[in-house]
Amino acid sequence: MGLMAVVLWGTVVGLIRSVSESFGPIGGAALIYTVGSGFLVLLLGWPRVRSFPRAYLVSGSLLFVAYEICLSLSLGFAANRGQAIELGIVNYLWPCFTVILAILINGQRASAWVVPGIALSLCGIVWVVGGDGGVSWARVAANVSSNPLSYGLAFSGAVIWAVYCNVTKRYADGKNGVALFFMLTAAVLWIKYGFSAEPALPFAWPAVLELCVTGGAMAAGYALWNVGILNGNLTLLATASYFTPVLSTFFAAVWLSTRLTMTFWQGVAMVTAGSLICWAATRGRPARGG
Repeated sequence: MGLMAVVLWGTVVGLIRSVSESFGPIGGAALIYTVGSGFLVLLLGWPRVRSFPRAYLVSGSLLFVAYEICLSLSLGFAANRGQAIELGIVNYLWPCFTVILAILINGQRASAWVVPGIALSLCGIVWVVGGDGGVSWARVAANVSSNPLSYGLAFSGAVIWAVYCNVTKRYADGKNGVALFFMLTAAVLWIKYGFSAEPALPFAWPAVLELCVTGGAMAAGYALWNVGILNGNLTLLATASYFTPVLSTFFAAVWLSTRLTMTFWQGVAMVTAGSLICWAATRGRPARGG
């Protein structure tokens, strides 16, 4: 079940972008999290808010909602499908940022290998954003300046999710508030949609079916991951999760009918390898005082 969650998460970038093309960036995101909330209630039950530690409830809600909005809107506001896939890779900087913050916040011990791991992931992002022809800072700057909102949201989302992972580890006390967090995300997006200039939502059966698949995939991914980490082999799941950028890029390229260059795939491989090195640098090294 945990491995299936990794596969489902690999479909998210392509599906979110496709739904946003049908319903608009904000309206599509609001619909996705509304449908996802319904699926999560069916899978996990209604959230028992009073059982959540207050620190987890407050910080987890704010961070989760902020991340999901950053992710969905960065993909929705992408200039084209190729850029949306590129932004998905920028978002996958979060494993490295999670390791950095685990060292700074939770006292996680790490070997010196964490430094080249972080450097390799960052170089992979530069490689992806720079496009063909190798690394060019001028080309990277030009690509980012062409759509600073989407790139800023994707990068911010990576940082926010890294903070969320560390906050959850410290304060959640075994509780799972993802159903509640999905509802809050949907509510914030509907409010934003109400104040936006986006037109009325155009419902058509193919788009509605794709919306249900997207919401269901996201909800099932979170629910199955929870089962996996509670009852499965955590080491295996952690290792598999670091290959999500590869799965995500492959699925998005197929689903969105987008041809990716060898340079792009090289960058994806660098991000994935860097994340794995970061994870290996902390494996078997308990936090200070732990």
